[in-house]
Amino acid sequence: MRLGASWFFDSPGPDEWVAAIKAKGYSAAYFPPSAADGEDRCVAYAQAAERADIVIAEVGAWSNPLSPDEETRKAAVANCKAQLALADRVGARCCVNIAGSRGAKWDGPDPLNLTAETFDMIVESVRDIIDSVKPTRTYYTLETMPTMYPDSTESYLELIAAIDRDRFAVHFDAVNLVCSPQRYYASGELIREFVRKLGPKIRSCHGKDVLLDQRFLVHLDEVPIGTGGLDLRALLTELSRLDPDTPLILEHLATEAEYDAAAAHVRSVAAEVGVKLA
Repeated sequence: MRLGASWFFDSPGPDEWVAAIKAKGYSAAYFPPSAADGEDRCVAYAQAAERADIVIAEVGAWSNPLSPDEETRKAAVANCKAQLALADRVGARCCVNIAGSRGAKWDGPDPLNLTAETFDMIVESVRDIIDSVKPTRTYYTLETMPTMYPDSTESYLELIAAIDRDRFAVHFDAVNLVCSPQRYYASGELIREFVRKLGPKIRSCHGKDVLLDQRFLVHLDEVPIGTGGLDLRALLTELSRLDPDTPLILEHLATEAEYDAAAAHVRSVAAEVGVKLA
């Protein structure tokens, strides 16, 4: 398993980017350039990562392919195609986006999100993106989410069957699946089931934590890894059974110090359960 962080290591070029990643002891990373940055810049970063044995975990295509606004939707689909093509050129493990929301907020809840109609829209959207690009080195993936598909092991399996494309794979964010007290207190089993049924298709993972607050009704907050209730031991143990290049990317922290603390905690727990982190 390879550890990385979404901290972008602000640097003037690919060599400095690689040096900053290595200085933190990471061996996986997000890909900083986008398709709009030009081919020369993208190639330079990809070559620097390859020389340094840094796995490009994912290329982000963050946008809303299901937006109710037609122009926004078209721009999002075009962005997904461009970013998937970039991921293929640079050999990233995946291109990742969310499925999209039928509401005004691109990653927010909406009454239509978890419906059969929206499921079918996701299938058509993903097929269009993959069929237009025809990737051969990478995969298009959807991040698991609490308020849109895929929101469970079962819905991801259903999407894989319905989309029916070899280059559609899995992005695993365990915290995003914890959307109830029932899942919160059984996060270890949730993780084990997900990896047992989808493990060979997992291309990249996000590392963070979740805390169930004491307030009434139910309040779940994303928190720095190690400060919540997610079963990190189960996550690390299960991911260690997969391809050794599977990345776990720490994300959504505010400062370099917070990333350092999160990485130290992950490494400590990994040592406790006998999991090797590259």
